[in-house]
Amino acid sequence: MDRREFIKTGTLAAVGATALACGTKTQVEEKEAVKGQMEYRTDPVKGDKVSLLGYGCMRWQMIKDEDGNDIIDQESVNELVDRAIEMGVNYFDTAPVYLQGKSEEASAKALSRYPRDSYFVATKLSNFRDFSAEETKAMYQRSLKIFGGYIDYYLLHALPNEENFRMRFVDNGLMEYLLKEREEGRIRHLGFSFHGKADGFDQMMALHETYHWDFCQIQMNYRDWKHAGGRNCNAEYLYEELTKRGIPAIMMEPLLGGRLADVPEHIAQSMKERRPDKSVASWAFRFCGTYPNVLTVLSGMTYREHLEDNLKSYCPLEPLSEDDLQFLEDVVHQLEQFPTVPCTACQYCMPCRWGIDIPGIFAHYNKCVNEGIAVEVPKEEEEGLSEDQKAFKKARRKYLLTYDKALESYRQADHCIGCGECKDKCPQHIDIPRQIHRIDSYVNNLKKSR
Repeated sequence: MDRREFIKTGTLAAVGATALACGTKTQVEEKEAVKGQMEYRTDPVKGDKVSLLGYGCMRWQMIKDEDGNDIIDQESVNELVDRAIEMGVNYFDTAPVYLQGKSEEASAKALSRYPRDSYFVATKLSNFRDFSAEETKAMYQRSLKIFGGYIDYYLLHALPNEENFRMRFVDNGLMEYLLKEREEGRIRHLGFSFHGKADGFDQMMALHETYHWDFCQIQMNYRDWKHAGGRNCNAEYLYEELTKRGIPAIMMEPLLGGRLADVPEHIAQSMKERRPDKSVASWAFRFCGTYPNVLTVLSGMTYREHLEDNLKSYCPLEPLSEDDLQFLEDVVHQLEQFPTVPCTACQYCMPCRWGIDIPGIFAHYNKCVNEGIAVEVPKEEEEGLSEDQKAFKKARRKYLLTYDKALESYRQADHCIGCGECKDKCPQHIDIPRQIHRIDSYVNNLKKSR
């Protein structure tokens, strides 16, 4: 973002903040979620009544144990699951690779306090490193045991194309095995999650006649609908192809890892002016829920406030109008002016062997961009600055203070050696080393200019 654009958007944000502080009509209390009003969608395979809000179990809260190790806060998980079920959520999505391999167990402990037929479990076959039939079957059997002898929705994890699918599941004989497990009822629905280009998706759709996919999980949000970045495919195309074949769509990343809940201030203000009773995040959830072939929308809700806000969007659902959809398209064009890193905080790149907090670095940078802190002034412009420009320069330097508070020094960008181990793991196809080094250079420039 250049100086002029910063000053322009910063002024808009200031005007919006002043309006709120003065108690204008935009200051309206948000409506509460209504118990018993959860929106449900019917699965065409088994007739399951699935809650439109699905619980993504990839971001459970972590705490330190007695030895200082990171562990899942089981008490927090139990409380969140209790509240979700109370409000009608019945779909819980996890995977063997989430939270250092502990998400499945923590999720199962919380859910086991309820009748097994009162909720649906989705988990994944995450055989990214070892494609052998022995190890892949063992991963499936571990999940099967954890969740009581059957899995409601089983996903082949993160497929980009047919070549990857055949390497991981066909050449080793796994598909024949999984199809038999589905036939015998231990897998109630068999599908896959997708990250990739349109041609790879077309290849997987061509296999529908052979394998009869029961569902497909795709990345869908109002930014990726027509403006997917990198090597990802527009969600509009994916959704329409699934709908043509009668394959239910499960939505992941409705908030793009939180980026659509933490938009620049002037955009947030325009959303609140349009719907004072709705949060910024609710626009993204209502967008996904507006499309009828969406079976459920996954959200990784770490804290109670995340859950409560998302419940408001679906208890009950208020679909978006055509005018609302056009408004969001305009929002996307504004968002594209901000140079954020397209990280969704999925943690697939973690842990980094060098201890770097990759998602944390990106999250901090994106937040500062949205708040007008992560900006640059060419050195030749620094002399003779006006008062507005001096404030701009001061905001830029504020980045250093927040950077050191947000990330421990040994986990910051300057420790990256560019090994590239993280790059191939990223489902968003981010050139992680390049982005980390870009942010490191930015930080070094700030230090030199202090």
